[in-house]
Amino acid sequence: MILRKAENEIRVLATQFKAVAVVGPRQSGKTTLVRSVFSQKPYVNLENPDIRRYALEDPRGFLSNYPFGAILDEVQRVPELFSYLQQILDESVSNGLFIITGSNNFLLQESISQSLAGRVGYLYLLPLSLGEIGDKESNSNMLLFKGGYPALYNEVTDPTKWYANYILTYVERDVRLLKNITDLVTFERFLRLCAGRIGQLLNMSSLAVEVGIDVKTVGSWISVLETSFILFRLQPYFENYNKRVVKMPKLYFYDTGLAVALLGVENAQQLALHPFRGSLFENMIITDFLKRRYNSGKSNNLFFWRDNVGNEIDLLLAKGNTRMPVEIKSGQTVTSEYLKGIQFWNKMTQTEGGFVVYGGDMIQKRGNGITVVPFNEMDTISADGA
Repeated sequence: MILRKAENEIRVLATQFKAVAVVGPRQSGKTTLVRSVFSQKPYVNLENPDIRRYALEDPRGFLSNYPFGAILDEVQRVPELFSYLQQILDESVSNGLFIITGSNNFLLQESISQSLAGRVGYLYLLPLSLGEIGDKESNSNMLLFKGGYPALYNEVTDPTKWYANYILTYVERDVRLLKNITDLVTFERFLRLCAGRIGQLLNMSSLAVEVGIDVKTVGSWISVLETSFILFRLQPYFENYNKRVVKMPKLYFYDTGLAVALLGVENAQQLALHPFRGSLFENMIITDFLKRRYNSGKSNNLFFWRDNVGNEIDLLLAKGNTRMPVEIKSGQTVTSEYLKGIQFWNKMTQTEGGFVVYGGDMIQKRGNGITVVPFNEMDTISADGA
């Protein structure tokens, strides 16, 4: 088992809340983590049809089997349990009684907010961060190709076959659970088109025309992909600084391996000259900052900034009133172009400092507090934005 950075946070939450919810995409390692940390608790998988039927038909009898708590996996499949869990948690004096996991954030949050608000500590577990992968893979093209799902690092697995099965399972099963989408062929085409727009401003009208659906459906389908941890919107930073700024979000995937599979890339070598390599590298770095935030129980503090004449910062880390600029470049040789965005930002905001994350292997200190950091040493940059 790969040591997960979130392990410490989940232990802390279990001492503070009656129940802990671990939420994230399918195959991100939720079950492995909770079964390792809470090995003394019984494990119940509600994907199992027989167990699920028992929980649905006799929720009180089902829960009476676990007087000292349990791990309830994919609990959103039986939302009726939450009302009964509420009474059990209220009557218990113990914290960390039930550990619940789910890969459907919308259904789980809806159930928790209705019945268990204030009783549950939340942890988002995304696929492996660069720090968790460590020296298991230092080649950036291979990292982009494999992504961060633990299964691809624990055993000899062909990423191309693994992701093909993942996409099929997701579209055939999860999408039907989330929303009654009948045209799965069009939905899968929409998913692949989204992968081709990584790092771009989300233009729903353009997507609607390309897929052949209306804008309202695009918004609905984007929400489905967000709530099942396939992709997310990076929000723009609105502070004006006397300039017109872009107010549309950008589109990124939670895992580059999945995005690469959707783009039809068959091996890591193809990425060396791929037109989307820069966008995918940017995606990997931005998501890594997000993973490190979530692993320590913190919320999303990521933004980008762009004005109407093309000045841009790839990533802003927000903390209080400060904004730390980060530029992301996939090239291995540092040029003056790499620094321009941060220099413009610092001059405009009358601040100093910032980071350039790039595809090379040498840390460099540049003027005005700007530091150039290799992608595989990102842990040297605080994800807090300090």
